[in-house]
Amino acid sequence: MTRRVEQAAEQLKALGHPVRLSILRSVVQGPEAGTPAGELQTRLAIPGSTLSHHLATLSVAGLVAVARDGTTLRYRAEFGVLRALTEYLWQDCCSGGVAPETKPAPCCGGD
Repeated sequence: MTRRVEQAAEQLKALGHPVRLSILRSVVQGPEAGTPAGELQTRLAIPGSTLSHHLATLSVAGLVAVARDGTTLRYRAEFGVLRALTEYLWQDCCSGGVAPETKPAPCCGGD
């Protein structure tokens, strides 16, 4: 198994929890400077310790970054990492083992 496969698996594992997926979606929708942890806690109605645990998992996976702004922790999406992950999932969609006479894969415009 390549390092890229292992990395993608860890990132997808981090996203495989409903709360973490909700947190990431909120961070992605937030301001460029990052969303304060307190705002995420209020918006998602989860305890601070639970939020902290899930944010740490997303951070270790490289999906979010944290910056301190005084006493506030701001979380922002790592858009480059998220884009690379989705591109990895689509990589080689239209090639690799598809016989030319078969219908194209849905990612290539086939149905």
